[in-house]
Amino acid sequence: MVFYVFLGLVIFVGLAMLMSLVSKKDSQQLCKELKVVVEGKETFIDQQDISKMIDQKFGSVVGKDLAGIKVQQIEEAIEMLPYVSNAEVHLDMDGTMQVTVQQREVVLRVINKAGREYYVDRLGKKVPVTLKYVPHVMVANGNISEGYKQPLEMVESKLVQDLVRIAGHVRGDNLWENQIVQIFVNEQRDIELIPRVGREVLVIGSADSLDYKLRRLEVYYKNILPKVGSEAYEKVNVKYGGQIICERRGNWFIDSLQMKINMKN
Repeated sequence: MVFYVFLGLVIFVGLAMLMSLVSKKDSQQLCKELKVVVEGKETFIDQQDISKMIDQKFGSVVGKDLAGIKVQQIEEAIEMLPYVSNAEVHLDMDGTMQVTVQQREVVLRVINKAGREYYVDRLGKKVPVTLKYVPHVMVANGNISEGYKQPLEMVESKLVQDLVRIAGHVRGDNLWENQIVQIFVNEQRDIELIPRVGREVLVIGSADSLDYKLRRLEVYYKNILPKVGSEAYEKVNVKYGGQIICERRGNWFIDSLQMKINMKN
């Protein structure tokens, strides 16, 4: 019995000494490498941008004790960058500090009536324009008053909120992503869609009942356009419920097609 007690005590002391040595080794472990991974479709920023920012704000991490590296502060500093949505910093036992950065995904580029430009992400946050990278996103211009004050401020006006909603919807739709190339706000503050194919302007007014309005435009493309051709109309208006109003090119004659004849087609 005494032997087993003694043996247990020896094992306990041995484990304690081993853990102490491991802990001491960890506390003395130096950072040997900074590895940065930038994820996302966009290329607003790259590994060099993140590494440079860390060096400027925190000094070179290579050669520092891992225990002394301010992981949370580095994450917070990276997430302050307008093009970053999330950042995670991990310290590995081999001395590597790995930084994983998720870029912000923008869906719309706004050019307001004063010529001020900014991007907007899916959450409605504004992102500054940069010459380094131009993402392939929908552009909205025209009679837009809302400007840009600071990075990541939220969109304020219903108009720009509608533009973001339309851009997000179009981006995820195979038909409209290929057909719509621009969004324009006219003098009456009605939203117009500019198509890739055809000369007619597609007037939807606002993003209210957006799915219904786009279904009516599908009716136009499937049932009306093949009969009259792409040169017949200057504007196709679906802002009013139950109608497709087509304004003929060159005069003021307007055709109004009641939806009851073709929402089934």
